[in-house]
Amino acid sequence: MSLLELIERADERALAATAVACLDRCLPLLAGPAGTEPLRPLWASCEDGREWAIRLAAVRTAMDDEAVSDGPAARVRAMLGAAPSDFAPAPLREWADACSLVALEIHGRFDVPDGEVPVNGADLLKAARDGQPTEAGPLVAGELERQIRILEILAETTGTAGSGAGVREALDLSTEGRRVLRAVMSRRARVRG
Repeated sequence: MSLLELIERADERALAATAVACLDRCLPLLAGPAGTEPLRPLWASCEDGREWAIRLAAVRTAMDDEAVSDGPAARVRAMLGAAPSDFAPAPLREWADACSLVALEIHGRFDVPDGEVPVNGADLLKAARDGQPTEAGPLVAGELERQIRILEILAETTGTAGSGAGVREALDLSTEGRRVLRAVMSRRARVRG
């Protein structure tokens, strides 16, 4: 099943978790020290939406202190700003779809040596999200796989006694992706040094 089909079929829990996961993986662009997890309060609300609006407001306030240095970081901040206060399918689906695309675009920028958006980048990402074979770079391919896997895990555990474990597994996959992006950014900074 394609990424877009999975997003279309997802429930509120999966939509919130996949959107938060996309932002979480892009945190190296925004967040301070490597050990900080500013989105942790939102992860806690993904299971059932309890206190979603309150925790979202707190995360936004905490993230306002983070310096935004460039376009990709500003896009991550804008996606956090666009998060719906309502824990409902329609607004969460729109937000999850936008977060998915932004995360893939950001990873695509790190797939190319100069960090510029590839000329055919939009078409490549559209095809990848539709489940068509593409020549996506390794970072985009890895991000796409993480997004699909997270949605699959959450779909498999919806309504089960282990549904909380599904959100936890999504968080673990997201943490792995954040480490990958942080390593790529570090390597690029050393090369440019």
